Parts: sequence; structure tokens; C-alpha cells
Amino acid sequence: MQIKSFKDLTVWQKSMDLVNEVYAVVNSMPKMELYILASQMLRAAISIPSNIAEGYRRSHRAEFIHFLFIAIASAGELETQMLIAKKQYKDINYKKVEELLEEIQKMLYVLIQKMKQKTLNAER
Repeated sequence: MQIKSFKDLTVWQKSMDLVNEVYAVVNSMPKMELYILASQMLRAAISIPSNIAEGYRRSHRAEFIHFLFIAIASAGELETQMLIAKKQYKDINYKKVEELLEEIQKMLYVLIQKMKQKTLNAER
């Protein structure tokens, strides 16, 4: 399959699924978290597909790699926030978010490595 848009990237698609799952988690949190942890979690989750899309739309491979690094950093931020939430709110089901987040982090890492290799090969 040829990639014609960032929407064709599996990692972007899974990141969009992750956003929906994070919304489900934060909707289970107490209302007092709306402007605290829930807000931070949503911001980090939304940042992942947003940075993949923005990087893809840039005109140079190096810029795409840079935005993939930002996406993976946001994934790390979300992972930390999930650990905090799990300690505070033990009755919420985090399984889908955790599984997607782990998969996305691995996918981003592999994509970054492939893009770096393409850059090295193009320079030769």
C-alpha cells in the first residue's frame, strides 16, 4: 500500500484510537480532575497524532523525524500520567490505553529508525 497521506499511517490511526480511549478513561474520573490530570492526559494523547500529522506535512524528512520524536515524547508524558492516574483511581480500566500506548511507542521508535536509515542512505 502506498502512503498518500498521514491518515494512511497505521501509527497515526492507532494514535487516534488512543485519543478516544483516553477520553473514555478521563470521563470516568471525578469532575475535580477535569482541569488537572484529565486535561494533561488529553493534551498529551492529542499531541501524538497531531505531531505525526504535522511532521508528515513538513517538506523534509529531518523535520518529520523531529516531529516523530515530539510524538514519542508526548507518549512518554502520557505514560507517566497514566501511572499517576492508576495510583489515584484504581477502579478505572486502563488496559486498552496501556496496550495502545505501548504499541504506538514501539511503532514510533521503528518509524524513527527507518526514517533515519532512509536519510543516511539518501546521503550516500
